[in-house]
Amino acid sequence: MATSLVLRPPSSLLHTSPFSSKTLSSSKTLLTSSKLNSAMRNGNEITEEEEVGVSKKKKIFVAGATGNTGKRIVEQLLAKGFSVKAGVRDINKAKTTFSDNNLDLQFVKADVTEGSTKLAEAIGDDSDAVICATGFQYSWDLLAPWKVDNFGTVNLVEACRKLGVNRFILISSILVNGAAMGQLLNPAYIFLNVFGLTLVAKLQAEQHIRKSGINYTIVRPGGLKNDPPTGNIVMEPEDTLSEGSISRDQVAKVAVEALLHQESYYKVVEIVARADAPKRSFEELFGSIKQR
Repeated sequence: MATSLVLRPPSSLLHTSPFSSKTLSSSKTLLTSSKLNSAMRNGNEITEEEEVGVSKKKKIFVAGATGNTGKRIVEQLLAKGFSVKAGVRDINKAKTTFSDNNLDLQFVKADVTEGSTKLAEAIGDDSDAVICATGFQYSWDLLAPWKVDNFGTVNLVEACRKLGVNRFILISSILVNGAAMGQLLNPAYIFLNVFGLTLVAKLQAEQHIRKSGINYTIVRPGGLKNDPPTGNIVMEPEDTLSEGSISRDQVAKVAVEALLHQESYYKVVEIVARADAPKRSFEELFGSIKQR
């Protein structure tokens, strides 16, 4: 598993919202998409002298775009004004998953188990960020979690490094580090690890992301529900939550909002929903979590 040191962008860049769906402008200058992307990828500071033009919509590559959570992420990205490149294994099937023929939605064939080179071709040099919402399908193949949730995620990260894409959002799970939390006997920890040590595979992938140098946000939701939200989002630091559930709609919202708030940079967050929790802005939620 290859690793290398990639320097984080300078602080002047970290305090911007590089993936805002709004056009970036000022009274003196407008930033072109190519200049902005180049600066974000190379860690360079953008100056007024560099450019004149109009910024295009940011394009986000979503792996696992037809999954229960991935589909919601795609829909919310489009609603926020992003352009989406949906990485799917079956393009024809994927087209039936999304009802409207949105010009900002592009389908590309992508299988995270096929290696970083093919994934880099799918992501392309026009993607500004990657969201990973993949998940293995339950089967008798006990290596499936490792093929998808570990090696598949690592392949995505390595593809980003080849392309210079410096923003990565991962949908993981609470309890991935359950052993260190003293949760070995937690029924959820036991159940989720029965099928090929799924949580262990996810944790290994998380560790690779954190060592990669890429600007990441790792989102660890509680039990996933297909129902609409019934409470407000509770966000805690890593290795804090050992129970609770959350609507997939809210998980998708957290993933999308992470692109818009610099407070989410280089952080691992755990989320559930609670009816008695106060409603908080995403600036507050992400800002309450410290980097480690």
